[in-house]
Amino acid sequence: MRHVIRWVLAIMLAVPSPVIASDEWLPVRETSMVLGKQSPLNFSAILPNPPIQAGSQLLTGQKGRLVRASEPNKPVRLLCASLAWSPASGGFPSHADADVYAAELVKHGYNIARLHFVDASLMFGRDRDFDFDPEVLDRIHYLLAALKRNGIYWIMDGLSSWRGAYGGYDDRWDPASDLKLALYFDDKAFDHWVELQRRFLALVNPYTGTAPINDEALALVILVNENNIEFDSIVREREGKPHYDERLKLPFNDWLKQRYGSTAALAKVWTDLQSGERLEDDSIELPRSRYEDSPRLKDLQAFFISVETSTAARMAQALRSLGYTGEISSFNNWPTIQTTLSREDLPVITMNTYQDWVGSYSPGATMTQNSSIDDGAGYMRLIAAARWLGKPFVVSEYDHLFWNRYRYEAGLVMPAYAAQQGWDVLCRHAHGPIILKYNEPFAHKKAMLPYAIALDPVARAGETLAALLFRRGDVATSKLTIPFLVRGTEDLGGDMQAREPERLTELGLVGAIGMAKAADGSLGVGQPRSSVDPQAILDAVKAAGLLAKDNQTDLKTGLYESDTGELLLDRLRGQLRVSTPKTEAVAFSTLREPINLGSVRVEASDGNGLLAVSVIDDAESIAQSRRLLVIYATDARNTGMQFSDDEEKVIADFGRLPVLIRKGYVDLSLRLAEGQWRLTPITLNGVASKAAGQVISPTGFRLSNDAASGPTTFFLLERG
Repeated sequence: MRHVIRWVLAIMLAVPSPVIASDEWLPVRETSMVLGKQSPLNFSAILPNPPIQAGSQLLTGQKGRLVRASEPNKPVRLLCASLAWSPASGGFPSHADADVYAAELVKHGYNIARLHFVDASLMFGRDRDFDFDPEVLDRIHYLLAALKRNGIYWIMDGLSSWRGAYGGYDDRWDPASDLKLALYFDDKAFDHWVELQRRFLALVNPYTGTAPINDEALALVILVNENNIEFDSIVREREGKPHYDERLKLPFNDWLKQRYGSTAALAKVWTDLQSGERLEDDSIELPRSRYEDSPRLKDLQAFFISVETSTAARMAQALRSLGYTGEISSFNNWPTIQTTLSREDLPVITMNTYQDWVGSYSPGATMTQNSSIDDGAGYMRLIAAARWLGKPFVVSEYDHLFWNRYRYEAGLVMPAYAAQQGWDVLCRHAHGPIILKYNEPFAHKKAMLPYAIALDPVARAGETLAALLFRRGDVATSKLTIPFLVRGTEDLGGDMQAREPERLTELGLVGAIGMAKAADGSLGVGQPRSSVDPQAILDAVKAAGLLAKDNQTDLKTGLYESDTGELLLDRLRGQLRVSTPKTEAVAFSTLREPINLGSVRVEASDGNGLLAVSVIDDAESIAQSRRLLVIYATDARNTGMQFSDDEEKVIADFGRLPVLIRKGYVDLSLRLAEGQWRLTPITLNGVASKAAGQVISPTGFRLSNDAASGPTTFFLLERG
């Protein structure tokens, strides 16, 4: 069996025709993006960040969730701000801007931040090993202190850049080096990694008075970003070169000797062993291709597991010897059976995932323009199946990337299912999730780009909704858990790219899923996976009283209802509906008939998009609320943006600012408390001018994003 390298594969039950959308694009008017204290988009009151001090460090609680040390029985949901800054995106902020930026993150609902490629920033333009740029180091230290003062925890990579802290390189953000592979087999490379931790993490921060490694704010260290051996070999694969680095050969032979003892024993298992290959003289060859599906490739996977787990343990011990007592993770991507086994012993599981991944900012960059809902939330299920139950689960990176026309889905798909699955941290990848202003003079801020969600009104609308659905907990955690049983290396096959079958991970749209060594009762997904019938599991779950008899899930037609009844994904219609007491929302590519969410009914629309209505006062439900936030997101692009094809899959020119929002409207009817209701557009920087509001009848009104104050994605609905 062959798997292509890109993991987000669409299994399309049907391709819905999108509703006809407006072809008019409206320019964004805002420049400053700082929220006022009284802004309806300021969530600091409804999502306060407690101070980070002694007793508030994050650790794993008894139920396998992240908790504060002082509240060991209260799981904490953490909305993560991805800070992957580089000189092209402006670098780390000045002290004054860091203070403002950290305070703005609080307003937007963030309570943890991931600092990514710090090593590259520290070493940018430096010629000598470990010769950190002193100004950048000072700015990083100050930012960490500002984040902590605002109750925002930290996640850090032990190493992000393929160049580490070696001097003399100008390609620190590119996979040009083999450092990540060398860490497994070269003591000098390993010692370099340890020294990097000592010189940065163990260095006292003058603005906090303690080293980051000893600070209560440091919640998690990812030992090395995306360091799976197989993945690294793919990233550095070049035409005409072997798939596997020659340096793997001798350690692989040593491992085979321990496993088989002799060439004769090996020959009984390997049907492709050549006459000149002998364990006794270390001449066993590496697989010529990662796609050959052979016993040789199966053993290479088992070898990778052995090397990866032992190296992760060695790195963790090095951190402990420096005084670190917090949480540790690694191998945060590549959801294969092999890497799942490598992650088994980690204290925390971290994973990255993308819908419609983009690999370049250059003309000719491509994407598929696929919908994640049509794919049954495949990129979410991909990482759900890599989780180990009973351990904290952190989404260290995800995105539904610009310029995909369906990326409005991300604001509903990922936070809703992350909450339903009971995950701990959700981090939408970006070089900064917010900006303080438009029109900054940096290369990556002159136009919307992939991984630049701060400039994208559609992504920002999604992150606003994520703060409510995920961090506030509007979507409940599933009470149903379906474990995928794991035996060990006997689960490996000859396919290096094998992963959990998609027909089985669809169970994650009904209940929580994850890996486990054993299961209570007989409701787990057993081995071999090929003999498991997902419908039989659902039938057994219903028979056991763990799923309502009237649950609407129909695997054959692509309809999936969560066990909580709050989420309904309909692949045929291209819709995900969320109905909870505090938020009702829908992402839709078709609207052939009205959508009834409970208190909210979407009657019609002139295009696809995201619509959400959320409580932002102290009411327990939409029907009782006096103050509601309405989010409506369509699409956005840059001025002058051009494509090389009619389907808009290939970029010819990203264009420039100002950002343009696609004009659109939805017709709504709401069941609300009696009284006079006023609808007010909120500008993208959070201003709700009463003069711009209008009295409406909740029983039927049109919501247009073409407001007098400029195009927007936010509206305030208040009862007088």
